[in-house]
Amino acid sequence: MIIGIDSSNLHQGGGVTHLVEILSCASLHKHNISKVIVWGSEQTLDRIDERPWLIKITPKELNRSIFYRLLWQKFKLSRSAIANNCDLIFSPGGSISCSFRPIVTMSRNMLPFEWNEARRYGVSWITVRLILLRWLQSKSFSSASGVIFLTNYAKKQVIKVTGSLPSLTTIIPHGFNSRFCTYPKEQCNISEYSLEKPFQILYVSIVDQYKHQWRVVEAVARLRKEGSPVVLNLVGPSYPPALNRLTKVMNKFDVNNEWVKYHGEIPYLELHNIYKGAQLGVFASSCENMPNILLETMASGLPIACSDKGPMPEILGNSGLYFDPEQPIEIYQAIKNLIDDPQLRSKNANASFLRAQKYSWDVCAFETFSFLEQVVSNHQQSLCAE
Repeated sequence: MIIGIDSSNLHQGGGVTHLVEILSCASLHKHNISKVIVWGSEQTLDRIDERPWLIKITPKELNRSIFYRLLWQKFKLSRSAIANNCDLIFSPGGSISCSFRPIVTMSRNMLPFEWNEARRYGVSWITVRLILLRWLQSKSFSSASGVIFLTNYAKKQVIKVTGSLPSLTTIIPHGFNSRFCTYPKEQCNISEYSLEKPFQILYVSIVDQYKHQWRVVEAVARLRKEGSPVVLNLVGPSYPPALNRLTKVMNKFDVNNEWVKYHGEIPYLELHNIYKGAQLGVFASSCENMPNILLETMASGLPIACSDKGPMPEILGNSGLYFDPEQPIEIYQAIKNLIDDPQLRSKNANASFLRAQKYSWDVCAFETFSFLEQVVSNHQQSLCAE
């Protein structure tokens, strides 16, 4: 069996991480798969390790703009798959428009399916893009031979928009890289921290309209006003309008740049070291499919104050304290409850660390290729029946 993977619309973030990890962990002999062909940009394929059974192909269109990538997918992907004797195309980016069958796609981005979140971008190109993605992905999910969801929450939200899906569906959560795995540290009383040796709060995520970093700043400002020796570290790339909003709030509450530190984007291979210096993790997003950042925070052994929206309670379970990410007072209260109670911090850190262990890239890879194998088998049986 030969599997083709279309990564033409994967360029950065969780999509590329997922592809890199499942190919790294794949044991193809368990699935009757002899070869995997991946089409993608040079930037994407450079991150994938060489394997004896792996062939990487970069058509010139995939190094160009989205217009050329869509044209390639529409008119050339099927021909390339047939020429390479592929039995199935897996398109983990979510949108697929070629005529080849069978095809398996994946739900990755929830913004197109949550209008209240998409509206945060106002009248903009991003809003237009999200509307187009909603149409493209709904069409892709409805016509695909199989669809992979990352969480129960994501599946329910998508089906609210698309209606019931005629294809096979499954739920396969992501995993986390083992370098993030750090056993929870001993929790100290807040009195053991000072302005010279502050309690470090960490929020890793892109600065974007639905990530609410400015509300976390406002919550931590209240803690500082009460005398808590805390510092907030924000890490991640940024969407410029959201960064402008964050900067204004930072300048309002931290005039002397004493306790809010925006570090920008840190290379993924170095990110695990940032977690090691933190005492508490915050995750305040209101729109997610399955946030790897939350998994990595759990695996890093940190107590977590977390948004109660989307799939976060499904992932974190009872091992965190929750808040409404649009209410700074709730964010403040969740963080304060953890800061004031080292036993609660210890209990939650241990619980979330243990819970993280059930999320594995090895399991994700095995279940993904097993599902692809099942779709090929079903397709072949349907052809025989005809």
